[in-house]
Amino acid sequence: MALIEDTWAERLRMYITSIVQNQGHKLIAINNVPDHLHLLIGLNPNQSISEIVRFIKSDSSEWVNKQKLANGGFQWQEGYGAFSNSRSQIDKVVNYIANQQEHHRKITFLDEYRKMLNDFNIEFDEQYIFKLPQ
Repeated sequence: MALIEDTWAERLRMYITSIVQNQGHKLIAINNVPDHLHLLIGLNPNQSISEIVRFIKSDSSEWVNKQKLANGGFQWQEGYGAFSNSRSQIDKVVNYIANQQEHHRKITFLDEYRKMLNDFNIEFDEQYIFKLPQ
């Protein structure tokens, strides 16, 4: 499966922004690296996180494929990570999302995800952790 390429990443972010807004949420920040995407969303309480993620993943993958942006087809991996934050942390999270390209030159997303789970004492089974794209 294809990764998110720089040549169309901005168009994808704009499309996902419209999905989020059309579902009644407020998109605060969005950024991507080739193998994943980060969003900070002010959630509409009338829709669950799993519902908005389902809309984002299904609509955006269909759009990428209809636009023929990815060679060999595009689909998101199963699953997602969702974390809540306090208002006092919004600027910090926005900055974190804005600096994804630089950040992931230092640590892979998989290593960072495992570290986050461990730092917050979240038990997990390695077999259910996402796989790096091949």
